[in-house]
Amino acid sequence: MERKWIVPLAIGSTVSLLLLFLTTLSSPEGPLALLPLSLLPSSFFSSHSASNPFAAFYAPIFVESKLHPAPPSALPAPPRLAYLISGSIGDGHSLKRTLLALYHPANRYVVHLDLEAPLDERQDLHDFIARHPVFSAVGNVKMITKANLVTYRGPTMVANTLHAAAVLLREGGDWDWFINLSATDYPLVTQDDLLHTFSYLPRDLNFIDHTSNIGWKEFHRAKPIIIDPGLYMLKKADVFYIPQRRSVPTAFKLFTGSAWMALSRSFIDYCIWGWDNLPRTVLMYYANFLSSPEGYFHTVICNAQEFRNTTVNHDLHFISWDNPPKQHPHYLTMKHMRGMIDSNAPFARKFPKDDPVLDKIDAELLSRGPGMLVPGGWCVGSRENGSDPCLVVGNTTILRPGSGAVRLEHLMVSLLSEEKFRSRQCK
Repeated sequence: MERKWIVPLAIGSTVSLLLLFLTTLSSPEGPLALLPLSLLPSSFFSSHSASNPFAAFYAPIFVESKLHPAPPSALPAPPRLAYLISGSIGDGHSLKRTLLALYHPANRYVVHLDLEAPLDERQDLHDFIARHPVFSAVGNVKMITKANLVTYRGPTMVANTLHAAAVLLREGGDWDWFINLSATDYPLVTQDDLLHTFSYLPRDLNFIDHTSNIGWKEFHRAKPIIIDPGLYMLKKADVFYIPQRRSVPTAFKLFTGSAWMALSRSFIDYCIWGWDNLPRTVLMYYANFLSSPEGYFHTVICNAQEFRNTTVNHDLHFISWDNPPKQHPHYLTMKHMRGMIDSNAPFARKFPKDDPVLDKIDAELLSRGPGMLVPGGWCVGSRENGSDPCLVVGNTTILRPGSGAVRLEHLMVSLLSEEKFRSRQCK
């Protein structure tokens, strides 16, 4: 994969700004409906050519059945994202808020409250999804009603992620990236910002923080053998160790990293189908590995020749850690607001339930009112009397990126630069 497609990313972003701006001049809302994007340095535009070598990446992948054909445009078709949002006991309210902040009718969503959550909490989440006028009309939010028992740091977390990915493939699979989040995650950009920026990226990229320098984890995680009771019990219990220890694998190389990632549709296909058996072999190994969510996908992708050169070494998150890092990151509060914005990351974690910083993110970064969806180009309803304009769904391919797209562009240009892209792949 050549890095020269960073040029179409920058060029396309600027072209989209011009076309969207001209479009909004004639819209009822006027030019204020679109926040302006910043221009990249002129050096990014010097090699512009009428022939685009990455036109294949821009081919439409989905067409709404009731839309009129759009005129030819220089804009690539927006991608579609598939989200897993998971939680446990007491996370139902936070999960609903995160879902509202992440929603876009072109995406797909799977939500999961694990078996430790009481039945009434899971039923409340189910009813919320079923009764929401947009979720029920569009039909792109699915709850896993037969809940899984998920043990912290155990392989059941990996099994739950693979379960959600399989559900999303079965539901149609018309998406480009799979993103796993928890109820304590929250977006820092709108979906229009994210879809706009990802429109210009090759769709085989995998955003996954990873390293083969496992250090202390070799003794404390790779060599011990753990058992996860969640694999065979109905009541949650912590993982436990057995006396025997094992050697570091020689059949494949171990990698570790963040448990949060954005994986391509093609790589998810590979993990589910496993046509050369590597995903299954590694999965069975990680069944006895402590904190397997921080190693399974990383080890598979970096040992698969087909995918090792598709990695972008970043988890797309702002996370605040101690130095050196402890088991858990800091809870994010108002004092982290500037750091979150300056990180240019599209997501952050870990947030306390209904912390005031979430209200600040809603107001300043997402323009989201309490209990409402995040406004985007697809929202065509009335705003009178404080109504949610997103209760009326328009053309889901229309994007109105704002300042979040500018920040995200800066992050992408940095991650895909000469210094950071190839040199950080599966090292």
